[in-house]
Amino acid sequence: MNPVVITFTKFSPVDSPVSQPSKIVIATRESKLALWQAHYIQDRLRGLYPGCDVAVLGMTTRGDQILDRTLNKVGGKGLFVKELEQALERGEADIAVHSMKDVPAELPAGFALMVAGAREDPRDAFVSNQFATLAELPRGAIVGTSSLRRESQLRARFPHLKVEPLRGNVETRLRKLDDGQYAAIILAAAGLKRLGLAHRIRMALPPEDSIPAVGQGALGIEYRAERDDLVAWLAPLTEQNAMFAVLAERAFSKRLGGSCDVPLGCHAVCYGDMLSLTGFVASPDGSQLIRRSLRGETTQAEELGIQLAQQLMAAGAAEILSALGSNPVPLREK
Repeated sequence: MNPVVITFTKFSPVDSPVSQPSKIVIATRESKLALWQAHYIQDRLRGLYPGCDVAVLGMTTRGDQILDRTLNKVGGKGLFVKELEQALERGEADIAVHSMKDVPAELPAGFALMVAGAREDPRDAFVSNQFATLAELPRGAIVGTSSLRRESQLRARFPHLKVEPLRGNVETRLRKLDDGQYAAIILAAAGLKRLGLAHRIRMALPPEDSIPAVGQGALGIEYRAERDDLVAWLAPLTEQNAMFAVLAERAFSKRLGGSCDVPLGCHAVCYGDMLSLTGFVASPDGSQLIRRSLRGETTQAEELGIQLAQQLMAAGAAEILSALGSNPVPLREK
């Protein structure tokens, strides 16, 4: 099989880089969670290179500014990373730290991406002040989510519930719940745990009930592809299992033309040298939901992601994607 060509760096940790960096500037969004992630990478880099000046450059993105519409209606995930990429292009920053689930399946030309550190809990979290589980919600109860992926799975399992958009940072979403605008909301468990808000999670939704977003729980570092010096400096941050899992998931998403307009999810787990991968594609209303799983060697992570996408398309996902106006990425020669 000819793999989809994706811009993703497969790092192999090294004992010590060829040279020691003197300064690294990290670009990040200015939400509390984004700053936590940037400071986490900052601390890791300072530990590796005590003599290095590691600075954080906070920025506001279009995705942070537009809060009255869902992402699929205003430009998608790229709204959270474009300004950071521009800072990299201008030389104002060396790297940008992202939640991997916010990084579009295809990077702009000239950029590269790596997974940094171990993956946090990739599951979706059910948060409610009144109910312990989704099954307890009464008919017509309002559930808030910003994701078509979550919405489609909710509608498929609980068609009697009312799903409404929910935008804003984690604190804003929790405040809207506490104000009584929603009976429950669905958030990423990783973000709540990183912000010390794990106590707000009433239930972590099993992946078999709510397949996570591609890359959910993982941190990504983006940089200019020509920066070979950064490749060596960042290599010690790599955690192999996280890298293999995210590589498989992103290959799956790219093959299907994944975007905020397409309700899809993928979850990869490594068991030794084997990788288990489950993915789905659905219609936004949940009336059609196609799900498949497969296993293979971790070293074939990218190929497994593509194979899973192929299986879904053969099972009917191609028709769903066509109805949504999404075009799967054709296979290309290396």
